[in-house]
Amino acid sequence: FSKGLNKIAQKVGEEAVELIIESKDSNENFFKRECSPFISLFNSFTVKGFKIEDVVRILKYRSENN
Repeated sequence: FSKGLNKIAQKVGEEAVELIIESKDSNENFFKRECSPFISLFNSFTVKGFKIEDVVRILKYRSENN
């Protein structure tokens, strides 16, 4: 947080890339390990006033309406 939103966004991007790489492989443990920091960093966007619950609500809506 102390380095600002740009650094947070950069870290989220880095973690997203790692998550994508692990998602194509078959090792579930590696994938789960990469999900954890990505979700944690994504949650850090509370700097913008967002809550993880807001995103979960959108995901739930999408899954019910597709």
